[in-house]
Amino acid sequence: MLATKKFLLIAFLILISTLTFSQTVKVKKESARIKGENTEGYEVELEGTVNEVNTSFVKFLKTTGKVKQSDDVITVNEPSLGSISYPLPVFAVSKDKGKSAAVWIGIKISDWPKEDGEKVNKELEKLAYDFGVKFYRDKIQVQIDESLRASQAVEKQQQKLANENKSLTTKLEDNKREKIQLEKSIENNTLENETLLKRIEKNKHDQDSVALAGEQIKKVVEMHKEKQRRVN
Repeated sequence: MLATKKFLLIAFLILISTLTFSQTVKVKKESARIKGENTEGYEVELEGTVNEVNTSFVKFLKTTGKVKQSDDVITVNEPSLGSISYPLPVFAVSKDKGKSAAVWIGIKISDWPKEDGEKVNKELEKLAYDFGVKFYRDKIQVQIDESLRASQAVEKQQQKLANENKSLTTKLEDNKREKIQLEKSIENNTLENETLLKRIEKNKHDQDSVALAGEQIKKVVEMHKEKQRRVN
């Protein structure tokens, strides 16, 4: 019973967490302080702790270039964006928003050729959005995996209970058959007991009769011996 209640509680908590989890990704223009300068870029606010968001963000950025993290700034050298590699770095930041976190990504636009800067900015906006989508999908996948493990655990418990029920039912049937056999044995034992008591009583009566006959025979023998002594 306790195990069943535990599984129901787990299922309920998983359902609640799924229902309350936001899946909307919104990218907005935002500035960040990079090497002492305010730098324009794109930001995505996400539901999660800054540590989990930053870990996921760094892993994501490694697919675009050589990542180096120092202080509060992530630098992506030789970034590959839109199938094009660039010599200038991309900068990224993870921010703590209290109950949520945010990631920012951008470039020092003044360092880039105008045409490349505009093209890269569009790619960075898309990159920020793609990361937000991936972060939520990965997070939901964790919930899916937890739900599957919980489902498997429930199925295992159901099978265990079904096997236990089968075993108990078999034992109950064995117990019923044994009870019937015992009742028959008791009945036979009672009849045998009554028969033995009667035979004991008859045996006692027969012993008394034989003993009486023996006494009578002894008396007859003595009479014959007396008669024998009187012969002269």
